[in-house]
Amino acid sequence: MNMNKKELVEQVADRSGLSKNKAELVVNTFIHQTQDSLSMGNALQLIGFGTFSVTDRAARKGRNPQTGQEIHIPACKMPQFKPGNKLKEAIK
Repeated sequence: MNMNKKELVEQVADRSGLSKNKAELVVNTFIHQTQDSLSMGNALQLIGFGTFSVTDRAARKGRNPQTGQEIHIPACKMPQFKPGNKLKEAIK
């Protein structure tokens, strides 16, 4: 079963004893701070959980699946997540 943001907020509220409004504020703040950090090119490292970072993706050629025509895909920056050891162990 997948978890969405609403369910995550409910879990944070239940485990922390916060109201749902405060738990939603915590989740939203974490998301926005992560986005801000990555947009500035910084990594966010949470020991044991993992590291959010930004990588450069080179320009490349691709194909339009409808026409088969070759197209140019420009270079871009991509967010990346590398799980930490504790997270890897918890999933096993």
